[in-house]
Amino acid sequence: MALDDPRFVTRSELLALRPYPPEALRLDGVWVAGDLSGLTGPVVAVVGCRAASEAGRARAEAIGRGLAEAGVCVISGLALGIDGAAHAGALAGHGATIGVLGGGHRCFFPRRNRALAAAMLARGAVISPYPPDEPARPPQFLQRNALVAGLSDAVVVVEAAARSGALNTAGWAGDHHITVFAVPGDPDRVKAAGCNALIRDGATLVRDVADVLAGLGLASRPRAARAPRSRPGDPLEAAVLNALGREPRSFDELLEIFQREPGVLLAALVRLELAGALERREDLRYARL
Repeated sequence: MALDDPRFVTRSELLALRPYPPEALRLDGVWVAGDLSGLTGPVVAVVGCRAASEAGRARAEAIGRGLAEAGVCVISGLALGIDGAAHAGALAGHGATIGVLGGGHRCFFPRRNRALAAAMLARGAVISPYPPDEPARPPQFLQRNALVAGLSDAVVVVEAAARSGALNTAGWAGDHHITVFAVPGDPDRVKAAGCNALIRDGATLVRDVADVLAGLGLASRPRAARAPRSRPGDPLEAAVLNALGREPRSFDELLEIFQREPGVLLAALVRLELAGALERREDLRYARL
């Protein structure tokens, strides 16, 4: 199914997949592109700030990957920064991931993550409580945050300042008895203030995906069963950098060149971006640095 052609899933259909708190999420249903089967198993939200640090994005990608490898569906808000890194990590871990929009599918926001959203349809879904042609507006992100939390067994906040939308997601989860985890940070770092405050107020401190899985009573898969991680000299990453050369290319152009599964290619691009080898531009094109 195309990203711009979502179907409507009724409240009763959604409740049959996932018994979310219906008294809190007052929805007639949601618009869905992709596959919602990931909601039938464990679901963990991984959220954080948009202007994330490189270390924060890398940690979110690692947590998303580890959760996916353990059979957990990763849900987030498809925003830049922590959200996008978590989704990409889940794709790299060959697992299900679901993104929740703050507007309609045909008014996709943020545009820079549209290629990521399209890749997610092969292993999960992009959903919205708003009709396809509804533009994203700031107040609507509160409903988006509630839906992210309400469909989850737990919320992991990776990196967040004192005033971050991720804290709204965590607050909604806490109010409805959904477990909240937070990754601690240096008290002097602005982007760690929100996570440190959550821990002070009762959230469970976690360092990595093993802590998250242990907190949920889940076991990680044996190391031998995991997909190989990126390493120096990774053939796909080297080929991508070579293909970029001096001219930027779009995600679709790179897909056509390499004929790889979208999630695999996207994960390689995210790793290269985190490593500072390339940049993702506003026009959804990738350029070598």
